[in-house]
Amino acid sequence: MTAERLTAAQPLRIADARKGIRHVFIRDLMVTCCIGVHRHEEIRPQRLRLNLDLAVREEQALGDDLANVVCYERIADGVRSTVAGRHIRLLETLADEIAAICLADERVRSVRVRIEKLDIFADATSVGVEIERFAD
Repeated sequence: MTAERLTAAQPLRIADARKGIRHVFIRDLMVTCCIGVHRHEEIRPQRLRLNLDLAVREEQALGDDLANVVCYERIADGVRSTVAGRHIRLLETLADEIAAICLADERVRSVRVRIEKLDIFADATSVGVEIERFAD
């Protein structure tokens, strides 16, 4: 193992005062949904762990007003709604849908979505996908 090898636990450096960027994140959001390409995955819900990192443009004084920030509760509710009551074949599809939820707020400049299936292999903690998307 080399010193340059990255670990999964390294924190992201997104916040940047010079560029007026705030880092909004959700860590280890646990949801259950039917996801996967195999027949048994269509009927047996699986546990997923999601991590979201958003680069958010700081445009105005906050004024201690929720309307002036990106609401992580609204994003988490959107994720829960997206996975509820349907079967999704690919983690990549779900990641793109979650990225679109985050980017719907015009203050969000970019989003990184990491999704992990937790119960796939007995000899692995998780499998998954990570994507990054940018606002137009």
